[in-house]
Amino acid sequence: MSATTARKNPQTAQELKTLMPVLARHEGIWEGMYRHYDAEGNKIDEHKAKLVCRFPTDGPHLYHQTNYYTWADGRTEERDFPAMVRDGRLYWDNEFIQGWAADMDLDTHGRTCVLNWVRTGEPNLYLYEMIQISDCGTKRARTWQWFRDDELFSRTLVDERKISDDWSGY
Repeated sequence: MSATTARKNPQTAQELKTLMPVLARHEGIWEGMYRHYDAEGNKIDEHKAKLVCRFPTDGPHLYHQTNYYTWADGRTEERDFPAMVRDGRLYWDNEFIQGWAADMDLDTHGRTCVLNWVRTGEPNLYLYEMIQISDCGTKRARTWQWFRDDELFSRTLVDERKISDDWSGY
């Protein structure tokens, strides 16, 4: 394996953090609010979220994210997103999504990650997500643009604050 290939296909969590330093700053527990809007800007959903972003030191996944959602009416949902790494990106392929994430190297401030994914079983539905993390590393904002059959149909805005760097209890 060449040095370039090895750098793009890390074998440890620390190597992944070196490859994707912006993503590494997201490690920890985040709380916030998801707000979903239709294409005309009308709010269609809102719910609280707690996200656990971790870099396991053992097991097959170098990055693992678990999302806990809570609605005002008491509904809850948990979604688990273990990721693989190849060619310098995170990749997901699970019951919810298929896609990738990467640091945006063009952002010389080191604040931006980008994602692209499709819903599993819905190849005509795709979205792009952009995440900005604050310089202090305790706040982030996420924007999703949803397309179905190449037509914008929804946007999601997420505002979050880091509540802990310690994800070990999850």
